[in-house]
Amino acid sequence: MFEQVEDIERKYEELLRMASDPSVAGDGQRYMKLMKEQAELAPVVSAYREYRDNQKSIDEAMEIINEESDEEMKALAREELSEAKSRSGELENRLKILLLPRDINDDRNVIVEIRAGAGGDEAALFAAEVYRMYVHYAEGRGWKVETIEYEETGIGGMKNVSFMITGSGAYAIMKYESGVHRVQRVPETESGGRIHTSTITVAVMPEAEEVDVQIDEKDIRIDVMRASGNGGQCVNTTDSAVRLTHYPTGIVIYSQTEKSQIQNKAKAFALLRSKLYDLELQKKQDAESEERRSQIGTGDRSEKIRTYNFPQGRVTDHRIKLTLYRIEDIMNGDLQEILDALIAADQAAKLSKQSA
Repeated sequence: MFEQVEDIERKYEELLRMASDPSVAGDGQRYMKLMKEQAELAPVVSAYREYRDNQKSIDEAMEIINEESDEEMKALAREELSEAKSRSGELENRLKILLLPRDINDDRNVIVEIRAGAGGDEAALFAAEVYRMYVHYAEGRGWKVETIEYEETGIGGMKNVSFMITGSGAYAIMKYESGVHRVQRVPETESGGRIHTSTITVAVMPEAEEVDVQIDEKDIRIDVMRASGNGGQCVNTTDSAVRLTHYPTGIVIYSQTEKSQIQNKAKAFALLRSKLYDLELQKKQDAESEERRSQIGTGDRSEKIRTYNFPQGRVTDHRIKLTLYRIEDIMNGDLQEILDALIAADQAAKLSKQSA
């Protein structure tokens, strides 16, 4: 492991040297590429240097304990040695995590698709609440959210909604949200006070660039029409809405969130590209053996991953057996504790497989 890290440090130093070359600094595109590479290596180099400094502290403390005659100095050295040895294991583990193979899509923006499942109007209402939960979470991180398509119900619910989250490392964090989310509560329309169980599905897809997916024009049908529903004074007076039909897969996308047909078309194609890219990722994961899959983050979309129990005020993530009794905070976008626990569990599973 340390030979690998030393190679990374040498490459990092070489990138620094190249970036400081005046001929490179004048080439904006090349300079940006070098800086991006350097930024990717920086966390590993920083962790390794911290580990190396800590090892130096261990050696110096051992030297004082073995050679110093002053008992007070020895006592201080023993204390420093104990702290440094304890920190050594933590730093080594952090290095191992940083050296794990990264998902090539982790740095991408994401497109999230939420669909109401079993439960009728109650499922649609919960879909709208989960949509707002993700919007609040994303905005709290400084990410940008753009709605692409949606279908509302008359009582404030959403049969489905698709939206893009733009932000650094959005996919690396949001990918753990894919799966079936279950809600247990008494619907407002339930006069008998009985708890109902409803479900929604969440699909998190990395944003695909044009270079990732080639779409043949012959495979696409484009229809334009007047938008319906809420959307401003121009929404029903111009043919701004766009519907795409992809013949090979049967995927249909309807975008009407913008007043401009050009903008709606761009959003629809962005969603289509991401859906097609995601289909290829799913095929690849299905073809891989179970041993090579991560236990968390690439699971079956039909897997029940989380339950939101309103009467008991709890949220349970079934993949990592985590239960939190603060459902109101979570529904308001405070997801970080759950996501941090999922990331840690995923890393632990990968480390375990690597050492097996």
